[in-house]
Amino acid sequence: MFTIICCAILARGNLISTMTGHTDLVQSVAFSPDGTMLASGSADRTIKLWNFPSGDLITTMTGHNDYVYSVAISPDGTKLASGSRDDLIKLWNFPSGVLSTTMRGQSDVMSVAISPDGTILASGCADNSIKLWNFLSGDPINTMRLHFDSVYSVAISPDGTMLASGSRDNTIKLWNIPSGDLVTTMTGHTSGVLSVAFSPDGTILASGSYDYTIKLWNIPSGNLRAIMTGHTYGVFSVAFSPDGTKLASGSGSNIKLWNIPSGDLITTMTGHMWDVNSVAFSPDGTILASGSSDNTIKLWDIPSDETDEVYVSKSAVRSFSLFLVTTFLANALYLVQ
Repeated sequence: MFTIICCAILARGNLISTMTGHTDLVQSVAFSPDGTMLASGSADRTIKLWNFPSGDLITTMTGHNDYVYSVAISPDGTKLASGSRDDLIKLWNFPSGVLSTTMRGQSDVMSVAISPDGTILASGCADNSIKLWNFLSGDPINTMRLHFDSVYSVAISPDGTMLASGSRDNTIKLWNIPSGDLVTTMTGHTSGVLSVAFSPDGTILASGSYDYTIKLWNIPSGNLRAIMTGHTYGVFSVAFSPDGTKLASGSGSNIKLWNIPSGDLITTMTGHMWDVNSVAFSPDGTILASGSSDNTIKLWDIPSDETDEVYVSKSAVRSFSLFLVTTFLANALYLVQ
């Protein structure tokens, strides 16, 4: 019994640390590929780079003139891309923080994503467009314009052949890279789609929406696979664990952790004072970072698969508890007699 209780406690997603330093809401967080650093983009117009796991501030990157909506780190860990409400995408040398290149979009750059081979940058903008850029030169490659409202989120598939975009028009679109041809449109959300993320094997796309739900879609068909409910506010961010067995979602002031593919809720993590705008797993999947409108970044311990298995198996705990109660009552009755 003692082992079961301990494992259940570990599975709750303990808060490890809180990083402070931003003076306005934290919009985006991203781990470096080697897991030794964490980047954060903020409405205070800066990007901060933090040591992991100490949480010490390494450097602050300044140069944007408005909200930094999104940050992404290249797969080789040498560049950081940032998208801002000042209509600019900036590329920074990583981890020095020295500005390398500036690319101008046509409107607020609300999301950026880098292809797995580090050759293409995608950006989602408030002018309803998605742009593809040569990540090495900064030159534009293509512009896709079939959404009818702002593009809140973009994600590139693990094999680099497809791009998903979530929009305020309530739809998700799947595109071919680099041609920009539309593959399919996924409908079903009843409000804007705030976040999209591919599973590590590229067979599932998760979407978080203002309609309080998370939807899972089969890729490339675009068929709806599952709906996860339980949040009571818009789902601002979704992220798969590196092994694809868990999905984290940020909504309101809490974070939920879900089992994949079942969609069962594993645990809810609370501690932020305001909206959770971004969540990201460490490369080894043991830590979750969250950025919030309370101006902080929090780090959470994520249970191992073994711990999950025990935690989720509540029926086993109930059965064992029932056995203990039954045994106790039987012994008590014996003593009375």
